[in-house]
Amino acid sequence: MSETGTAAREDAGRHALRRTLGFRDLVVYGLLFIAPMAPVGVFGTLDAKSHGAVALVYLVATVAMAFTAFSYAQMVRVVPQAGSVFAYARAGLGKGAGFVAGWMAMLDYVLIPAVAYLFSGIAMNELVPGVSRWVWTALAVLVTTLLNLWGVRAAARVGFAVLAMEIVVLLVFVVSAVVVLARDGAERGWLSPLSGDGSQGAFALSAVVGAVSVAVLSYLGFDAIAAFAEEVTGGSAKVARALLFCLALAGVLFVAQTYLAALLAPMSSAELAAAPEGQGSAFYDAVDASVGTWLHDLVAVSKAIGAAFAALAGQAAAGRLLFAMARDRRLPRVLSRTYAGVPRVALLVAAVITLVAAVWAARRDDGMDHLVSVVDIGALTAFTLLHASVVGWFAVRRREGAVSWWRHLLVPAIGAAITVAVIVEASATAQVVGLIWLAVGLIVLVAQRNRVEG
Repeated sequence: MSETGTAAREDAGRHALRRTLGFRDLVVYGLLFIAPMAPVGVFGTLDAKSHGAVALVYLVATVAMAFTAFSYAQMVRVVPQAGSVFAYARAGLGKGAGFVAGWMAMLDYVLIPAVAYLFSGIAMNELVPGVSRWVWTALAVLVTTLLNLWGVRAAARVGFAVLAMEIVVLLVFVVSAVVVLARDGAERGWLSPLSGDGSQGAFALSAVVGAVSVAVLSYLGFDAIAAFAEEVTGGSAKVARALLFCLALAGVLFVAQTYLAALLAPMSSAELAAAPEGQGSAFYDAVDASVGTWLHDLVAVSKAIGAAFAALAGQAAAGRLLFAMARDRRLPRVLSRTYAGVPRVALLVAAVITLVAAVWAARRDDGMDHLVSVVDIGALTAFTLLHASVVGWFAVRRREGAVSWWRHLLVPAIGAAITVAVIVEASATAQVVGLIWLAVGLIVLVAQRNRVEG
């Protein structure tokens, strides 16, 4: 065998990932990133916005996000590569669009873990106020980064244990809520979480739609499953099934917990709308008033640990995105190096960026607001390009057999309309930051093209 051939294989090995993940591992990563009790923090806001129909909001949001999940399932079967939407847009729309999709997704993948780490630091600071929240935040980054560097399989095993704990806490809440409701009855009508509590007038579809634009943000992260397409045993069809299963399971969990919390809520949706300062703690207030502070503390601990491991899944996905873009020479080549099948350089870079953002935010009173306002625009823009990629690959380029009008045209068109609508509903700050980030990405893209042509 020639030395050239041997060197080529060795170089390919340095830029390859190891296939070790199964279906369960993929679902664990997806649910960790989403977090089974994600609605806890936004329950009060959604209850007020929807006039009490908060469970209906999550039901509609699950259906809305199903269009995006379906488009992911279409593309992961034909482009089973790390990098997720970057790889899909590159295949379906071209190299330029692929770079833009990856660039916008980077804004989401890098900052969402920072938000999760910050939330974990805040929760731990509430439990142990003697230690500053930025210290807890930095500690969470360190522990989860070490797990990610250890390897995707090891991180998945630890993540499974954390996810199991979160599910147990959620089940404790569900059982406790059912016992209280059976013993004392509901504070609101039994169908009110689906039809509205009537405190703000008759049922209003516009109010539900407005709340859905916020609720879909609870689902961001399920798409991270696609980032592990090159590390799955058994083919890309397994990734597609995991995407759809994870979204469906999250939807069931979200609808169930918000339905029960709404029935236990001591304040009506109108009272929450009139007192926005109480919206953030509305879920905990419902638990305190009906079950007791012990469950409040249990949920808080679960959220603190769960948030850190949601960040672990996000950091792992961010590392794979940087790895894939570097392997395609869209980012510095060194980011595509792997060690024992783990993209450690990309993971370390993602961890450093996340650490700086999270600690900076943890040391500011308004840090959470600044981070949350920008994390969603990147993901939603990338989702829009994902839907366009389905049309581009199947209908325009006709790369995969016959075109299905509903799978390759109707579903992605509806999905894109939903993501664009949510972008329009986003805050002005988020829109401005998203435009600035996009402009920077376009400048980088033009510079790369000029360098190649030169």
